[in-house]
Amino acid sequence: MLTFVGLGLYDERSITIEGREALREADRVFAEFYTSKLAGATVDAIESYHDVDIEVRDRAGVEQNPDPILDAAAEGDVVFLTAGDTMISTTHVDLRLRADERYIDTHIVHGTTAEAAAASLTGLQNYRFGKATTLPFPYAHGADGVPGSVLDTIADNRDRGLHTLVYLDIKVGTGPKGPDPDHEEYMTGEYAAELLADELDAIGVVVARAGSPDPVVAADSLAALAEKSFGDPLHLLIIPGDLHVIEHDALSELAGAPESVLPDPV
Repeated sequence: MLTFVGLGLYDERSITIEGREALREADRVFAEFYTSKLAGATVDAIESYHDVDIEVRDRAGVEQNPDPILDAAAEGDVVFLTAGDTMISTTHVDLRLRADERYIDTHIVHGTTAEAAAASLTGLQNYRFGKATTLPFPYAHGADGVPGSVLDTIADNRDRGLHTLVYLDIKVGTGPKGPDPDHEEYMTGEYAAELLADELDAIGVVVARAGSPDPVVAADSLAALAEKSFGDPLHLLIIPGDLHVIEHDALSELAGAPESVLPDPV
């Protein structure tokens, strides 16, 4: 059995009870933290809290050389961990399909996602979000500024009155000069706002450290957000579309949006 377990959003306690039980019953536990991480916990903290040994795999060890994981799952019960949810915030469908090809049973234990937290913390209605996008570091896409695909997604959503969830780039093991095992970099909300402010005259909402005891939610013009600091990772950025009156009030009361930048509700 290969069980995919989402650790949730912030620390070693964010996991579900079902996930915790799967961890305790596993013969071996693997994990990856290159697509995301628990900002409030180290691997040692997760191991200590759940009384398990975790074998951390890098991108190549999951996507190009998954045989150690699959071999272990063919012989016993294996748990594969990621932050968030293993099939939404971090997608490992390929690994699940490889297991299926080897007649290895699979199971998914879901974890809370950044997408769910973005709606919950901001008061923006989850069914009014359109297609999400990821904003990469300029060096990661080989050009200055913001990729056209990101701007097109935001524009298409705004044309339809929908909000855009912008995931912010994470670089672990790869830096500006290529592979680098010591490189670890997380795009901040203020940096993302700065990049987008050069292209858009719009309001943005930064969500920092969702799932932690002290999450930050701040709404303002992109230019104003670029001048602020939102502290430790992980961060998200939302570009709102049309606002329902409740959403309008939520951004004002819960995210501190100045009335001067808020569009009228529709």
